[in-house]
Amino acid sequence: MGETAGERALSRIHSVRERIGDSLSVHTNELVAVFSRLVNQGKGMLQPHQITAEYNAAIPEAEREKLKDTAFEDLLRGAQEAIVIPPWVALAIRPRPGVWEYVRVNVSELGVEELSVAEYLQFKEQLANGSIDNNFVLELDFEPFNASFPRPSLSKSIGNGVQFLNRHLSSKLFHDKESMYPLLNFLRAHNYKGMTMMLNDRIRSLSKLQGALRKAETHLSGLPADTPYSEFHHRFQELGLEKGWGDCAQRASETIHLLLDLLEAPDPSSLEKFLGTIPMVFNVVILSPHGYFAQANVLGYPDTGGQIVYILDQVRAMENEMLLRIKQQGLDITPKILIVSLVPPI
Repeated sequence: MGETAGERALSRIHSVRERIGDSLSVHTNELVAVFSRLVNQGKGMLQPHQITAEYNAAIPEAEREKLKDTAFEDLLRGAQEAIVIPPWVALAIRPRPGVWEYVRVNVSELGVEELSVAEYLQFKEQLANGSIDNNFVLELDFEPFNASFPRPSLSKSIGNGVQFLNRHLSSKLFHDKESMYPLLNFLRAHNYKGMTMMLNDRIRSLSKLQGALRKAETHLSGLPADTPYSEFHHRFQELGLEKGWGDCAQRASETIHLLLDLLEAPDPSSLEKFLGTIPMVFNVVILSPHGYFAQANVLGYPDTGGQIVYILDQVRAMENEMLLRIKQQGLDITPKILIVSLVPPI
């Protein structure tokens, strides 16, 4: 009797180790043929297109047709990287968006081990170091940044993180006036190295903020659009507004209008536009792992020479854009960009 949809939905999701173990039982010859080809190439790292090429070379086309839509093929198609250190082959598998699994197979003994992220990376480091006995391993822990962040559950949100966060934040702002206070507190606390921006201590409530914004809007409406901030900053400070609204009357008026709209009726679009005008990023760190430079057998791998040129061009463009945006908001701040890279292999 066939398995019902409900039973399939309630069935346990097998780990990658169990799926490879099942594939070894059912497709032993095929799996050994593929992994043996990988091991015979010696120590190295393979990209998805290389894994696919080895799979196609190891298994005849007629046999590949029989393996279509099987767990065996799904595993190989989902492999994003293979690390080969004979007799081991470690795989980084991405079965679906946002999910990664790591496994290591001993081709000689047909043993399978599931790896943690740290274990997989440690194994991968052996390609360069030849040993795992290293007490000086750089670790960057980004977990605290995820503690209070909402996580997208739909694949369509991948690559659209800003829009997703704006929808999430604006939905919280819709609840009631009290939910607007985090935005008020953020504007009051916003500063750069002790220099107060946006709001000062005169603004202590949402009603005072809205009143100050309306008075500022009225004051700006009587000035020429290109009036510099220096000519109305005293009036702004009296109202409780500091630097950061704009370098001229027109830009300051546009920023104030955006915030008034947001306070009146929060929505993702107005939130995104307003947050986009607030100067927040002044220091940037770019992590640029090196590629390969003039070595043999590196076709298809990232190139260090091209990467260096690309990064330097991008940094110059980023610096110019940051300087322009900071100036347009009426601030005199020089941004700093730091590039962190490994020593390029030559």
